[in-house]
Amino acid sequence: MSNTNTRAALEQPYYGAPIGAAVQRFFKKYATFTGRASRSEYWWWVLVNAVVLAVLGTLALVTGGGGGVDEYGAPAGPSGLGVVFLVLYVVWGLATLVPGIALVVRRLHDTNKSGFWIFIGLVPFVGSLILLVFMLLPPVPEGARFDA
Repeated sequence: MSNTNTRAALEQPYYGAPIGAAVQRFFKKYATFTGRASRSEYWWWVLVNAVVLAVLGTLALVTGGGGGVDEYGAPAGPSGLGVVFLVLYVVWGLATLVPGIALVVRRLHDTNKSGFWIFIGLVPFVGSLILLVFMLLPPVPEGARFDA
């Protein structure tokens, strides 16, 4: 798809979205709970988010952000650089929480399910598996009813 096509259709799902476009659309539609999101939009964001969290978490751990123990086995406080990475990890998580929920709701809409199905993820053990299956489902044309 051309760049003008993707910009003009921000309110429509972008099927076959490349990674850059998926991340861009994630932030442009920060708290948009209406409309739909394609599988590629969703899964590219899941991958990018997992990589960012893994890198920040690893850097926080390696640089002593979680604290540790001193040579006597007593708890030691976190180091300065480790705290920076730990704060970045928390800030990233909080900054992407609302748009992440919005993306899941839009993905559910693309499968012609109400956004309230997101609450199935709160059911212990099976809820997250059911939500995972919903995220894997192909788009359903009837999901267009959720478009603005």
